[in-house]
Amino acid sequence: MIILEKKLSELEYGERGIVHDIPCCEHILNCLGIRPGKSVKMVTKQPIKGPVVVIVNEIEVAVDYEIAEKLKIKTE
Repeated sequence: MIILEKKLSELEYGERGIVHDIPCCEHILNCLGIRPGKSVKMVTKQPIKGPVVVIVNEIEVAVDYEIAEKLKIKTE
């Protein structure tokens, strides 16, 4: 099994991963349930650097593209 590290914005539709590193906006993301060790699943990406929508704790959450570019996710 090979573990890869990707940006949240790079996940493919339906792809799952574990939040690994949150270099910015930790308080905002924590309020959304996104914190290190949490599982996320990509639902959709909006065009032209719009928000990405992921499922965290069985809830769909929209994350700004600029933040999604900085979030590190571990995938298999």
